[in-house]
Amino acid sequence: MNNNANPTPNPGSSLLHEVSGAEKHFLEGRHGRGEDLESAIRIFLEFLKGFESLNFEGPCVTVFGSARFTEGHPYYELARSLGRALAEQGYTVMTGGGPGIMEAANRGAKEGGGLSLGCNITLPHEQRHNPYLDHFIEFEHFFVRKVMLVKYSTAFVVLPGGFGTLDEAFEVTTLMQTGKLEGFPIVAMGGEFWGRLGDFIRETLVAEGTISSEDLALIHRAGDAKEALEIIGARRRA
Repeated sequence: MNNNANPTPNPGSSLLHEVSGAEKHFLEGRHGRGEDLESAIRIFLEFLKGFESLNFEGPCVTVFGSARFTEGHPYYELARSLGRALAEQGYTVMTGGGPGIMEAANRGAKEGGGLSLGCNITLPHEQRHNPYLDHFIEFEHFFVRKVMLVKYSTAFVVLPGGFGTLDEAFEVTTLMQTGKLEGFPIVAMGGEFWGRLGDFIRETLVAEGTISSEDLALIHRAGDAKEALEIIGARRRA
């Protein structure tokens, strides 16, 4: 794997990027059969690009979190220390490739001498990849990107974030709950940021019977990088 270069183009890669807003168009509703088949081909090619590009060895941890926290913020520094600790223990660190928490985790991984990966998303406001990546891939479709962030990881750490972070966290939790993923710990970091959400899950979801009390064990809380590594390491050894 060439860690200093962009992904090698594959046949059809120009098709992936020649249409602006491909995911928006795809999700607008039913189109003609031919047009929907073209969308399916673009999606397949995007998956293929990801599979070809993410060629690395060893365990990987995906870190989710907001793009809005900057250097010096406690959450940024928490993610940075996490990335470094993971790298020092031999883990590849993968993020969404953008700024904020993602940048911090990738930065820590670089500082710890580890492999730093990013799966970025093409957005109207042009979210740029952060400068601490050995290798990054840009995706047009959110759902393809999420598959890549999940497929190659053996653990997931969720730091404070918005709708996108919650979407990623709950999708991974659902995969665990339904048995699609087994033995892949989900670790929540960020102190009381998760407190009210935890209350809602216990006092509403469990109380109303929409999830079982056993499902609460799917997400582990960690106060710092050391605790997160202990949880991840214990599940790997189990």
